[in-house]
This record gives sequence, C-alpha cells and structure tokens, in this order.
Amino acid sequence: MTTELRRLRNYIGGEFKDAADGRTTDVVNPATGEVYATAPLSGQADVDAAMAAAAAAFPGWRDTTPSERQKALLKIADAFEARADELVAAESENTGKPLGLTASEELPPMVDQIRFFAGAARLLEGRSAGEYMDGMTSIIRREPVGVCAQVAPWNYPMMMAVWKFAPAIAAGNTVVLKPSDTTPASTVLMAEIIDSILPKGVFNVVCGDRETGKAMVEHSTPAMASITGSVRAGMQVAESASKDVKRVHLELGGKAPVVVFEDADIAKAVEDIAVAGYFNAGQDCTAATRVLVHESIHDEFVAALAKAAADTKTGAPDDEDVLYGPLNNPNQLGQVAGFIDRLPAHAKVEAGGHRVGDKGYFYAPTVVSGLKQDDEIVQNEVFGPVITVQSFTDEAQAVEYANGVEYALASSVWTKDHGRAMRMSKKLDFGCVWINTHIPLVAEMPHGGFKKSGYGKDLSAYGFEDYTRIKHVMTSLDG
Repeated sequence: MTTELRRLRNYIGGEFKDAADGRTTDVVNPATGEVYATAPLSGQADVDAAMAAAAAAFPGWRDTTPSERQKALLKIADAFEARADELVAAESENTGKPLGLTASEELPPMVDQIRFFAGAARLLEGRSAGEYMDGMTSIIRREPVGVCAQVAPWNYPMMMAVWKFAPAIAAGNTVVLKPSDTTPASTVLMAEIIDSILPKGVFNVVCGDRETGKAMVEHSTPAMASITGSVRAGMQVAESASKDVKRVHLELGGKAPVVVFEDADIAKAVEDIAVAGYFNAGQDCTAATRVLVHESIHDEFVAALAKAAADTKTGAPDDEDVLYGPLNNPNQLGQVAGFIDRLPAHAKVEAGGHRVGDKGYFYAPTVVSGLKQDDEIVQNEVFGPVITVQSFTDEAQAVEYANGVEYALASSVWTKDHGRAMRMSKKLDFGCVWINTHIPLVAEMPHGGFKKSGYGKDLSAYGFEDYTRIKHVMTSLDG
C-alpha cells in the first residue's frame, strides 16, 4: 500500500503555488528516515515573483499605523495558539522532536515573542526634537528598511521563522522567508494561518535549497538579508549582500563554554548542563557543549555528567520519556559521528559515542573528557548531543580557554562567588553570559553574538530596531 505524499507549496502574493518549473524536493521525517512530503525547489522565477509581491505590498504596509501592525500580529499570535496542535505536529514531523516538549517548550515562547513584537511596534524611541542650530529644528524618523530576504535554519524551523518575520513585520517591512529545504512543513502551515490576517504580499514563503537562498540574497529588491545558519553560509550571505550594499543580519554558529568553579553546586550544575547540552539533540547554537571545570572537582564532575548522559533518553516523538529526538538529516548524523571517530588518543568517551538504532538519525547522549584546547572537537561546532569536558587551574586559564575559539554567541558561569561571577561576565567575550543557569531566553532580552557567531540581535527592542533605518529631518523655523 502506497501512502500519498503531502504536497507543500510556496506562498507568494497571497497564493499557494508550485515552483514555476515544477521542480520539487523530497522532505524526510528524520525520526523514521522516510519521505513524507514534497516541497517546491524554487528557482529564479519564483524568487522574482515573491520579491515583486513583497515590493508591491511594501508601500501600503509601511504606511499602516503601529496600532494596525500590532493588531495584526496579535491576531497571528492568537491564531497560532488556537492551532497549536497542528503546528506542533508539523514541527515534529519536520524535525523528529518530541511532541510534548515542542508543545511546552517551543510553542508558548513563540506566541509570546510575536506578542512582544506586537507591543514593540508602538514603542519606537529616538531623540526628542530640538534646535541644534539657530533657527533650525531637527527630528529623527525611524522607518522600515523595505523588503527583507530571510533564511531560517532547520534546528528550530518554527521558532526561527518567528524571530525573523515578527520584528520585520512589526517595523513595517515586508518579508520573503525561505525555510530550510529539510524542514519546510511548519513554515508553510504558518503561511496558511497568516493568509487571512495580513495583506497579500506582506508575508511570502519560498521553499528551496541553498541556490534558492543565494538567489534571494543576491536579488536587487531586498534592502536587508537575514540568516540564521552556519558560519560558512553567513560569510557567503555577507559577501553576496555586499555587492549592492544590503543590510545584513547574521546569527551563526556557537561553541558555548560552561565554566564550572570549585564552589559550584555540582549536582545542580550537572543536571542543568545535561539538559542544556542535549535538548534538541544539541542542535542549538547556544547549547552547553564545552564544559570547563576546575581541576579540583574534575573527576567528580565528569562521573556525574556521564551518569546524567546515561540516564538521558532519545527516541520517537510520541515517547513522553525522551529529552530529544533525532539529528535532522543523514549528513548531520555523519558529521557528529565523524567528530567522535576522529578523536585523538588522549580523549576518552565517558558516555555514548554511538548511533542509536538503525531507523532515523538518532545519536546517543555523549560525554568526552581528556581534551586539549586545540583539539578539533573543542574548536569546531559539533551541533549534536555531545558535551566535551576540559579542566582548568585558575580563573585566568578559564577565561583563556573559554575565549579561545572563533565563536562568541553564549556562555555560562557556575559559582557561588558573586564577585567572581561579575568578573567572568566582564571577561567572557560572548553575546550572552548566564550565571548558574544555561539557555533560558526571554523576548525582552537580546540574543546575538560576536566574532564568527555573527552580528545583529534577535528578540528584544534591539532586534526590532535592526529592522528600521534612521532618517534626520531638519526644518527652518523661518517658514
């Protein structure tokens, strides 16, 4: 018996469409390894059509009042909430994520983030009008930048789509959004829900691969390109956007250090770090992947973390006991396994280090100790359920090791010493420093990194302002 595949479509100018040339790509459920849908493999004609629709809609959306944009976003939030079960099911099929955790840990923050940006639409701030030259009054206008080309990743397809479109639309921009080619289903469902709320052309979804994203970024219409993805992809976007001086917003990779001092509550630290390292199969740029622990508690900590890994379960989306599901695709499974296969002789796998089952792309929760600062697995992003452990002798060495990578997105410090925590928060060269916790995010606070983790902020008023431009208007008081 053959099951008919679901047929996903682009959403352009308020209409659902196949790719202009009819090309499609298979969409695979990573929990089973089976194809369950097809999606358009969009080309230049599809990108042109989406950009034209967004450009045509921009003047009207730009001229709406903040209260009108707020009302629309609040309706979207309510509609997402009302159809939460459908969104969670689509996301789980996209990614293999546990249904229960997706419903409790992803859907509510998404809805809250949309509501935050709905409020932010009415709270743009700037300098007050004033006379900075005799006989002249100056005012500052904050305006939307225009059409935004946005590329979302496969690790959090649904939530990252919200992080992209909500601030852009709140600021009065129009959007052409491309989901990852492996996870388009939840984004297409979002378009179905949004269809009856936003004017045609304000929000557009184009499915496709890397070449589709390249065509979007290189297109002459967008004033801004925004991507969440790998460092390599971010560098390519920045290079392409530079040719016509587009604004660029990059949220790229991470290699978060987790600095555990000798006075930390080891039991609590281990419990929280295991969750922050293994949640979503470690496929999170802020995941607690790189533990630096004081030499005096190193062995005790490693033993406790290895036990926590052994007690952590991965499995099917409908299993209520699992913390995480599969890796997203076979290439990612190969990448994670490759890091373990290439470990140097001085490294020791304390837990995990192997695939789980022969169906889907599951990998065991893994702990690796005995590592040196220049080891490949310490320096490069694994993006899987793997936590490495190194020891340090003092605060200075902890800072040296923590900052000694090319990424600079997130970090955490575990200590009961307030002064030490404050010193570390100053010295750690990362866009976020958590103290005695790791991974919580709130809509009101910015998320974004330094160095090769990119630039620009998601969430918060800072993220909202990234989607605006500043104009000075000066008028003569003489009439």
